[in-house]
Amino acid sequence: MKIDILTVVPDLLTSPFSHSILKRAHDKGLLTVRVHNLRKWAINKHMQVDDYPFGGGAGMVLMPEPLANAIDELQQEGKYDEIIYMTPDGERFNQKAANQLSLKENLLIICGHYKGIDERIRQRYVTREISIGDYVLSGGELAAAVVVDAIGRLIPGVLSDETSALFDSFQDNLLAPPVYTRPADFRGDKVPDILTQGDPKKVEDWRHEQSLTRTKERRPDLLEE
Repeated sequence: MKIDILTVVPDLLTSPFSHSILKRAHDKGLLTVRVHNLRKWAINKHMQVDDYPFGGGAGMVLMPEPLANAIDELQQEGKYDEIIYMTPDGERFNQKAANQLSLKENLLIICGHYKGIDERIRQRYVTREISIGDYVLSGGELAAAVVVDAIGRLIPGVLSDETSALFDSFQDNLLAPPVYTRPADFRGDKVPDILTQGDPKKVEDWRHEQSLTRTKERRPDLLEE
């Protein structure tokens, strides 16, 4: 999979893709993330990519020319399966969306900044708009990192145990069950006996029951869906 990201602050995205699972995905050749500085396509020598909004008001808006030129140039290398704009008014990102996007081959993510991007870019180029929650960040960079992380770990071969992702929270609209590790007795709190008795079927049933219970208690809305 290849993911391109357009941003005005590329340094914000240096660390998230240089460690842990995403780094291993890159080293295995399973995921390529390229971060592009939008100022490469600035309209003048002052590296301008934003301007005041028509109609007045506070804040700045990313201009259409730099974004259009960047997208046009990048698309010469190949067609994108999705051109995603990170925005607070987009669809709420969830595990189902991560699963869908993990099946794609080429993605472009546009990071909004300031007051956002010119509406004409949204109408002309963007195929999907995503929000990671009902709050506002300084820009779309951190949100883009969240989306890439959620997608990247689902690519076959990225995780050492490929079944691990199947038991994550929100798969099948259930929260993950509680987990335990050594020691079996920690300051008087013991691991449930069923997990140490060596019966895989009973363990599976216990985990499913715990997932249902935890979801009912903490996120009943997931069961309604």
